[in-house]
Amino acid sequence: MATPSGELTLRTLAMPADANAAGDIFGGWVMAQMDLSCGIRAAERARGRVVTAAVREMAFALPVKIGDTLCVYTDIAAVGRTSITLKVEVWAQRYLADRMEKVTDATFVMVALDAEGHPTPVPAER
Repeated sequence: MATPSGELTLRTLAMPADANAAGDIFGGWVMAQMDLSCGIRAAERARGRVVTAAVREMAFALPVKIGDTLCVYTDIAAVGRTSITLKVEVWAQRYLADRMEKVTDATFVMVALDAEGHPTPVPAER
């Protein structure tokens, strides 16, 4: 049985306002949660402001339903001069069940910015 890879960065509940008429959660909402998670993790690593520069290879394997707990895991795959590449996995803890299912994954590239909004070097790890 597969298990999540990376650090649990965000958990949130899929609500009716985030779903279509059939009860499936909008993919754009899931992607927004992934973006938030990457922003959190990359800002911690960069010790400052970051923005999303790219999203690569994202496909949905399973739907997220109303009531599921969305769990977003992030792993820093690479740190460049001004960029941070993260592998992201999204898992759904099914409503009122212990079952976790992988919904999607992707690679996000975040860029560190200075106070004026220009790319800035990512500091060395502490």
